[in-house]
Amino acid sequence: MAATGVDSPTRMSPTMTHNSSAPRPRQLVDSFGRVARDLRVSLTDRCNLRCTYCMPADGLEWLPTEHSLSDAEVIRLVRIGVETLGIRAVRFTGGEPLLRKSLEGLVAATAELRTDEGEAPGIAITTNALGLDKRAAGLKAAGLSRINISLDTTDPQTFAALSRRDRHEDVLRGIDAALATGLNPVKINSVVLPGENEDSAADLVRFCLRKGLQLRFIEQMPLGPRGQWTREGMVTAAALLERLATEFTLTPAEEPRGSAPAALWDITDGEYSGQVGIIASVTHPFCGACDRTRLTTDGAIRSCLFSKAADEVSLRDMMRQGASDEELADAWAGAMARKKPGHGIDDPGFLQPERTMSKIGG
Repeated sequence: MAATGVDSPTRMSPTMTHNSSAPRPRQLVDSFGRVARDLRVSLTDRCNLRCTYCMPADGLEWLPTEHSLSDAEVIRLVRIGVETLGIRAVRFTGGEPLLRKSLEGLVAATAELRTDEGEAPGIAITTNALGLDKRAAGLKAAGLSRINISLDTTDPQTFAALSRRDRHEDVLRGIDAALATGLNPVKINSVVLPGENEDSAADLVRFCLRKGLQLRFIEQMPLGPRGQWTREGMVTAAALLERLATEFTLTPAEEPRGSAPAALWDITDGEYSGQVGIIASVTHPFCGACDRTRLTTDGAIRSCLFSKAADEVSLRDMMRQGASDEELADAWAGAMARKKPGHGIDDPGFLQPERTMSKIGG
């Protein structure tokens, strides 16, 4: 067994635990009428970067191997989500999902499933792209269709300061490999931090426009080391747009946003044109249109990125105690039915979740 706690890909099959009777169709709907169609699956809490807004310089206490879901457990839960509970899109996250050596097998097993619409689910990953240059083609062949890559700056020195690792060129190679393989779209996620990379945001826009990448700026959220985040100290979406407007022509995109987290803007610098997205999770939350359900590395269902530990339901423990697919589906649906109306960051009593981002999955 690998250090990340996975089984051999040869042990995986989307039908390996299938009940003989067909599951009855249902939805992951909450009391506010929101239906979860997008499943985020964290494959590991580990990461090979140490980004300042995500974790301490010496890392975190990683989950013991036996606490993480095995490959067979991941696929069983993904299958229940897709075939029984109406999930139509699956995104594998981390930590860093490329650290899961069986990622290609997990993608392939997911691609064999069929949604309530009779199609394969959309499959994506969110990654820091370290090592992606060697795996992009295999992931595409396995069924991966979309990819989000974290990149906060085009400057190698700033990258090293933010990530505490000198791996900027490795990320760029991963981006080029994703483009060459034909993954579409390739999105870039960037967290903008005051006094660190906000002055170079325009350079990142130009880099993405020239390469045909879809850039998404993300407001920093209180999901990193405790005591580090303050609302007053973050770069807001409004401040970022004001900065970008001094160098680019920005026009709100016409296409409807739907449940997408990013507000899109058409952007041009006179020579290149494209779109940039702004994910204003803090200042302009989109909780009312949220369609996500999350499965943590240790098998807990979270209805919200900011859920508290008391709101989690451990499907891992149920599986290991012999629960049937029907019982797992019922527990999952029950957890989502109790989803709160919003994340509550603006509430006076808001407390940062016990889990950090790397232990939740993006």
